[in-house]
Amino acid sequence: MRRISPVALATALALTALGAYAATPAYVSSAINDPGRKDQVQYDQGRQLAAVMEFAQVKPGQKVVELVPASGYWTRVFSRIVGDKGHVYTIWPDGYQQYVEKSYARWQGLVTTDYKNVSLIRGAASDLKLPEQADLVFTNQNYHDYHDKFMGPVDMQAFDKKVFDALKPGGLFVIIDNVAPAGSGFADTDTTHRVDPEAVKKEVEAAGFVFDASSDMLKNAGDDHTKVSYEAPMAGKNDLFVFRFKKPAK
Repeated sequence: MRRISPVALATALALTALGAYAATPAYVSSAINDPGRKDQVQYDQGRQLAAVMEFAQVKPGQKVVELVPASGYWTRVFSRIVGDKGHVYTIWPDGYQQYVEKSYARWQGLVTTDYKNVSLIRGAASDLKLPEQADLVFTNQNYHDYHDKFMGPVDMQAFDKKVFDALKPGGLFVIIDNVAPAGSGFADTDTTHRVDPEAVKKEVEAAGFVFDASSDMLKNAGDDHTKVSYEAPMAGKNDLFVFRFKKPAK
């Protein structure tokens, strides 16, 4: 058996890593390198930013809807990817507004200067009113919130149908959220702020979506799923599921 020297092995691994990065579409890499994100790049590796963008299949010219964008970590990248011919509609539900008021005020300035292809849409959490159909609806760690009393509460069967109707045929609904214990359903959404992935899958499919793909890119086997998702020791390290649903083309 031929032996590979440590130097050769290190070189091969480096080239493999370089090749994986080079495989990222140029429009994604360019968006990630946006100077306007310089205060947020520290989170990119942990959040698998490039991989999430590729999983969401977002492309130049598309129309994207982002539910509860908060500080706009994902918004900035969506904005740069879709470009001038695309648009990003950010949904700021009234029930959640108390937690993101400062972010909303800041974005009121940003959408008139640096991110002119982003719209801020504020209204009841149960509403989803858009001027046009979208290619992608995206939400990160906020789907579970729509089940809580402070958001309305929201009739999720009706809301998911609105998401379905808001998408073009073949459009995608991408959900990232905090994993709750298997079989717990939606019992933990307002306590540990987690949700059972299988419950989400069934709920979204009931609106007419087809489950298209999942990814383990944000999985953390060390999370026992009982701790509050945004508090120590799990803050930023909790186990996340990544689901992609598709609206049938016909």
